[in-house]
Amino acid sequence: MPEFLNVDGGTLAYEVTGSGPLMVLAHGIGQSRDAYRFMVPELVAAGYRVAAVDLRGSGESTATWPSYTRTDVAGDLIALIQHLGGPAVLVGHSISGGAATIAAAKAPALVSAVVELAPFTRKVEYSLTALGLSRYRKGATAISAVAMLGSHKQWRKYLEIATPEPRPADWAASLERTDAMLHEPGRMKALQKQMNSAADAGAQLGNVHCPVLVVMGTLDPDWGDPKAEGEAIVAALPEGVGRLEMLPGAGHYPHIQFPSAVVGLVRSFLETARA
Repeated sequence: MPEFLNVDGGTLAYEVTGSGPLMVLAHGIGQSRDAYRFMVPELVAAGYRVAAVDLRGSGESTATWPSYTRTDVAGDLIALIQHLGGPAVLVGHSISGGAATIAAAKAPALVSAVVELAPFTRKVEYSLTALGLSRYRKGATAISAVAMLGSHKQWRKYLEIATPEPRPADWAASLERTDAMLHEPGRMKALQKQMNSAADAGAQLGNVHCPVLVVMGTLDPDWGDPKAEGEAIVAALPEGVGRLEMLPGAGHYPHIQFPSAVVGLVRSFLETARA
């Protein structure tokens, strides 16, 4: 069962499992803490106290907030880590990857390491050249319809594009859960505002001094060249801070397609960081 934390005039839902060093998991837009349903048990078994949180506007958190920027989300994550007794390893997917960057820059004593999964950390630059790639073109078309029209059908289509095979056994059920959530009052509007929020994380990359792992899927439709995006994030960090891992066959949701592989990358990264 979730617990709740009052932050910035709203309420965040989160769930804590296990004992040991704290690890906070933050999902991407249009999702909920359910996105980490496969990783949580493995991380708990590895000896972590894992807190999976619903972002503002998502899951069981309050739907309507004044704004939904990465800086806002970073503030929420900092407040949660303080509440739970940090420091914490902060794992962020997509928009939360950018938020994790900001949190690490603004509260270095509370963030011991950052893992960014397919992160929207830098400002998005659409590529006309990449439109020749089917996955990029189809993904961009679906996302544009969601951003402009709030289309539930197009969001589901995007999830299908962004999560190629292999998919989990509960894939169809997970789509239904996501669709039901986004039909709750205010949820789709929150997704649109998150999607259209200012790209305010890239400027903080140079201020992050804890170890950072960036994980990109080779089939992520959100970039024409996912590896180049990951390399650009690492290059913008202080020298020696960042590390990039590419996950073959993964789309925009590597933690759903290949949870055990992502957990393995995270554990290896943290062991190296502690050495």
